[in-house]
Order: sequence, then C-alpha cells, then structure tokens
Amino acid sequence: MRDVAIIGVGDTKFGELWDLSFREIGIEAGLKAIEDSGITGQQIDALFVGNMSAGKFIEQEHVAPLVADYSGLSPRHIPTFRIESAGACGAAALACAHMSVASGIYNIVVVGGAEKMTDVGDTQAAEILSATADQEWESVFGATIASLFAMMARRHMHTYGTTREQLAAVAVKNHKNGSLNPIAQYRKEITPEMVLGAPPVAEPLGLFDCAPLSDGAATVVLCPLDMAKRFTDTPVKIAGYGQSSDTLALHDRRDICTMDATVIAAKKAFHTAKLAPEDIQLAEVHDNFTITELIAIEDLGFFKKGEGGPSTEDGRTALNSDISVNTSGGLKARGQPVGATGLAQVVEVVRQLRGECDKRQVDGAEIGLTHNIGGTGASAVVHILRRVN
Repeated sequence: MRDVAIIGVGDTKFGELWDLSFREIGIEAGLKAIEDSGITGQQIDALFVGNMSAGKFIEQEHVAPLVADYSGLSPRHIPTFRIESAGACGAAALACAHMSVASGIYNIVVVGGAEKMTDVGDTQAAEILSATADQEWESVFGATIASLFAMMARRHMHTYGTTREQLAAVAVKNHKNGSLNPIAQYRKEITPEMVLGAPPVAEPLGLFDCAPLSDGAATVVLCPLDMAKRFTDTPVKIAGYGQSSDTLALHDRRDICTMDATVIAAKKAFHTAKLAPEDIQLAEVHDNFTITELIAIEDLGFFKKGEGGPSTEDGRTALNSDISVNTSGGLKARGQPVGATGLAQVVEVVRQLRGECDKRQVDGAEIGLTHNIGGTGASAVVHILRRVN
C-alpha cells in the first residue's frame, strides 16, 4: 500500500447561499482545490463526492456525474462515485478515495463534499435529518435528531455531573473561533448568557447548542506521497485512518454517553499512524450539538470520560491550549452542510498544518485529527493528518 498525500484544498463560504445552486457550489470548491494543487483536469483519474440527501433537499439524484459534467470533465469519462454515510459522508468519501490511491488503482483523485440544505423549510430539513436515525424505532415515534442528542446530554449530566454551563462553553469557544474564519456561517462571538438564555430546542439543549442548517462545499485533491512534491511544496500526509459503525438506534447502544464507533475508529487511526492522543495538536471534531463535542473529545482519548465538560470550561480546548479543538468554528459556527462537513474539517486541518490560518493559527502545528459521525454515532470516521517537512 502506498502512502497518500493531500496536495490541494478548496471550499466555499458556508451559510444560506440562495444565489448559488448545488452544482455551482460543488464546482467552486473543486476548482479552488484543483488550482491549489497545481494539477490539470487532464490528470484527474477519478472523482468521489460525499452527499447525504440531494434527492430530498433539491430533488437531484446521480450527483457525482453531475459535478463532473459541470466541471468540464465529462469528455474524459472518468469514474465518479457518490458516497453516503449521513453526517459522515465527506469523511467516508475521503476514506474511499484514500484507499483507491493507496491501492494503486488511481494516482490523482478529487474528493468533494456538498449539500444544499436551505432550499427547503426548516421543518422539512429536520425531517430529512431525522431519517439518519432509526426510522422504524425512533423517527416514526416523533424523535428528532435534536431530541436524541438531548437524551445523550441529559444522561451525561446525570452520570458525570456535566452542567449546562459546560455545554455553553463549547458554543462560546466555537463561535469565537468562527469569528476568525472568513468562510464561517456565523462570524460573531457569543456569551455564556446568550447560550443559557436561548429558546429551548430539546431540553437541555437550546438554540445556541445546535449547529445550523447550511449550504456549502469542500474539496481536496489526493495523490501518492512520492508524487506530491511535483505539485506542491506543502503536502500533507494522511498518516492514520479509522472507520467504524454502531447500532442505528440509541436504545440498542451499550452506553449512550459513549459513541463506541468513535472509540474504535480512533483506535484504528492512532494505530495506523503510530501515534497517541497526546501527539495531536489540533482536532476538528463533530459538534452538531454541544454535547457531541464533549462526548467526542472523551471518546477520542483527549480527556477521560466525564472530564470533557470541565476541561472545556477551563479553556483546555481553546486555541493554542492543551489541544485546539474546532479552530474553524466547527459545525456550530462554521456551518453544517452535511455532505461537506467531513471534508471541511480536513480543509481546515490542512491549512493549519501549512500555517495559513492567520489569527486562528495553531502555533507550530504538525499533526491534526478530524472526526466525523453519521446520525447519532452509528458511523464514525477518524483521519490523522501530518505535515510533510
């Protein structure tokens, strides 16, 4: 198996992009990544697209060849693949593309993720997202994604003493980071009082505990590591990868305060990278709700179970602290176009490792991690990225 590097990245702004279509945002991110990588369209061997539900959001299926077509690649007849894994679509697409290059099947591959979520009403969008839970045993009885994560939050609070103030600290930190990110949907800082006083969504989660619905796209370009210096002076190696799954329904889980899929995926990634949690300097973790980030930083091994809340409240996950978590602003402030989320995380870490993040730059960043989940944690993908000197 060959080592694989990321040689180009690109993204769009995230938010309510009323004047842009799905194909336009996908093309924008893709062209930026191709330009950043220094490759030409003639060198692309395959295209992978992460997308959860274009069929329901914009009534368009068969989106991978659509993106290739409107990118001007259709005359080359390259293979195209659409990858679906709920909220983990982007990271799963990267995993598939990574394996295709590592195996020697392809040399240069483009991996994009895109979602257009604001073309439908909030109620319909929530129904679409709820389909990532167990339709027969959860959604059909009225359980929403927010209410399922609220159950996790309430149990975490009961078992470990996690407080509303600690949940609020996640949102405050991520909005502070997002205020420094030019592509973020929300670029304003918020206060703990704003989070605690926000309208309820699903107790104990309020409006500011929840990531928004977003439009947006992100893309990366991969090639074998031994070819990477032909295209860029700053390649980033995919040093570790892990992917795992769990039960779809919460009631079948061993422990709803732990996402076992994350635990196993992280162990696999650390094993392949020959690294440990203490080696990671920055991490982009899934934070569709504030409780998700607290559970993630525990399950990834950065903090012991139950210590995620106090550690966040104490500032240990802030920029240039013990570990810099969600320097992009996370899903919470950067935005949550579901199919693009996992790749947006990778774009942020790559830019951090290149030293391109200006006021939100992690000092001396060399190793970063991304963590992307689907549904309530039924799927999880972890990547570890390392700067190549």
